[in-house]
Amino acid sequence: MNNRPCVLTIAGSDSCGGAGIQADLKTFTHHGAEGASVLTAITAQNTTGVAAVETLPPQMVRDQLDAVLSDLPIRAAKTGMLANAAIIETLAAGLAAGPSLERVIDPVMVATSGARLLDQDAERALIEHLLPGAALVTPNLPEAAALTGLPEETHPERLAEAILAMGCKAVLVKGGHARGARIEDLLVTPAGSHRMSHDRQDRRIHGTGCALSAAITARLAGGENLQTAVGGAIEWLQRMITGAWQPLHGNLAMLPFGASSNPAGM
Repeated sequence: MNNRPCVLTIAGSDSCGGAGIQADLKTFTHHGAEGASVLTAITAQNTTGVAAVETLPPQMVRDQLDAVLSDLPIRAAKTGMLANAAIIETLAAGLAAGPSLERVIDPVMVATSGARLLDQDAERALIEHLLPGAALVTPNLPEAAALTGLPEETHPERLAEAILAMGCKAVLVKGGHARGARIEDLLVTPAGSHRMSHDRQDRRIHGTGCALSAAITARLAGGENLQTAVGGAIEWLQRMITGAWQPLHGNLAMLPFGASSNPAGM
């Protein structure tokens, strides 16, 4: 029998395969999970930037969600690019009507290249409709500042606590945007905080946020506790960054099935 957990990604399509739905599905597979998807938008992009975005109608997004949840034993779901408030509200209603899932919210707002992937007026909808009850929210420092309305230089623990107060169960503030030779990621739950530090790799990578949240989701679905899932996903991501490859132009891209990869860290 197939005991691989089923996991779901709700995000946009990346035509170069380095981020979004494509990166999530690769990451799920690499971590021993069966992946399903709900597309919110189609992007024309590569590692140099986003050339065009076509947002799907909210009802089409809901129809995809209903189709998946009515047939597959989904254990956990993650969100990425959600585009606008109408899609967020439709998704929230669909998730509430479906089975109880571990939800990882990656509050994707701006692409690595700088293109905006979430309407500014949709940030309130994200806070009100998707953050409450989420197992984990995974903002980088600019996203944490945008969600809370606090300055980006605010201490990460204060940012995390402000997001935790919005009703989620845990917050991972990613420290990659801070300066310094080492990166410190901060996991905060009502029980306390846990810091994870690693050397900064001097490489600009396309799709790391998507891959990290997807790896955490797959690990949670596989039965790991939150701290183990987050720590293991961060270690895996560092190996993927080390093995990143250089496209013709633009940022580096990861190889989730590269020779250096090992989801168990062994």
